[in-house]
Order: sequence, then C-alpha cells, then structure tokens
Amino acid sequence: MAVDGGVLSASSEGSGDPVIVVQTALSVDELVPAIRLLRDRYRVITFDRRGYGGSAATPGPASIGSDASDCLAVMTKMDAVPAHVIGVSYSAAVALAVASAAPGAVRTLTVVEPPPRHVPDAAAFVDASRHLLLTYERAGGAAALEEVMTMLSGSDWRSRQEALMPGSVARIERDADAFFLRDIPALLRWEYGADDAARVSAPVLYVGGIDSGPWFRQTRAWVAALFPGMRCVMVDGAGHDLALTHPTHLATAISDFIATHSTP
Repeated sequence: MAVDGGVLSASSEGSGDPVIVVQTALSVDELVPAIRLLRDRYRVITFDRRGYGGSAATPGPASIGSDASDCLAVMTKMDAVPAHVIGVSYSAAVALAVASAAPGAVRTLTVVEPPPRHVPDAAAFVDASRHLLLTYERAGGAAALEEVMTMLSGSDWRSRQEALMPGSVARIERDADAFFLRDIPALLRWEYGADDAARVSAPVLYVGGIDSGPWFRQTRAWVAALFPGMRCVMVDGAGHDLALTHPTHLATAISDFIATHSTP
C-alpha cells in the first residue's frame, strides 16, 4: 500500500465493524493472539510500521506523529473510517496521536500501557532509553537487544518468547534496527498533554497488568487524569507483555468495550 513517502504492508481479516490494531515496537507478534480472537467478531486491520516486516523504511527522523499519519492513511485506503483503534505500549502512543489528530476517524480508543514518557518518573525512563541508544551505538544491535529484552522479560527472554509465540525471536532480531533507530528516538521526542487529550472525542479504554511495575502504575494514573471518564481493566498476574501472555483477557476486555459503541 503506497502512502506519503513510503510503502506499507497492510491486511484485513474478519467482518463487522473495522478495528485497527497499531503494531507495537520490536515484538511485532505481541498482538497476534488477541487479533485471532477479535477477528471472529470484527474486521481487524493491521499494518507493518515503517522498517518492520513488509513495510519499507524511509530516511529522515521518525515520530509518533508520522506513525499516526500512516495509520490514518491505512484506515482511509482500507475504507475503515471510523474505526475502533487499539494500541499497545509504543503503539498506544500512536493510537493517542491518531485520536487527537482525527477525532472523527476514531469510534473507540483502547490503550494498553502507553510508554511512561510523561509520568513523574519519566526522567528514569528517558535515561534508560538513552542508555539503550548508547549501547546500540557502541556495542551494536545484538548487545542492545539483549539489554532491552532482559530488562523487559528477564534473562530467559528467548525461551519464554518462543514458548509464547514460536518464531518470534527471529522476527525481533530482524526488526531490532527499526526499534533502535526509529522508535526510541520517536519516543524521546513524544509530547502529549491535556490540550491533545481535549481533542479526543472517542470513549477510552485503558488495559494494564497488575504486575507491570511502578512506571506503568504511573502511566495508568496519567491516562486517567487526561481522560477522567475512561474505562479501566486491570489483568491479574499480567505484566507489560499482557497482550502476549493474557490474550483472552485482553480480547474480552476490548470486545466488551467496543460492543457498546458498535454499529447496531
């Protein structure tokens, strides 16, 4: 699919109200189990962000805004406006940007633990992100990948990842450069506040893991302050990778939420 300045790989499965799932960073398979469940009730649209999978990377700096523009282009070309928009981790920031930039294009907005870029401990998140970039520059992609995945999932991340989604480690290694060269710099430049949230007209669902840790407890509070009427679902026993470890819980929460805002 041709978009402004690049080519994106996109697909559509199922039927019913359009649901667009924005691909998250690095672990492109994270949402696959939940997508399989959602497509039984909805038309689920996915696309590879620039630098991932079948989509071409483009020169120049990446940004949350440019990813949001790509998402809106896919929605338009796939005749999926308005759509229920879903984002997880990095892509939750993209989903927020889509809902602010084009309120009429978003029927509902689901965010699963956006990055802790605007929380009280944001400085620690920024420092950790900059350290990853320094590791990437000095020691290479393999070392930086090992560092970030160990931080997120533990030293046994490879066996754990393969058990949850066979073949995903190879895809993570394939796309690591896009994560370090595009996504982390985009997050470090990301700004989102009350004025942006005020432009969102769609109902908002927040989903999080009870065991995700203090950064994401702060993220939940930040989103709740931006959207006082949001619905919140917390998954017991889940961490930040809840989309991969608890797909049924996530798909059920999303289905229950968007069913109340779907076309009769």
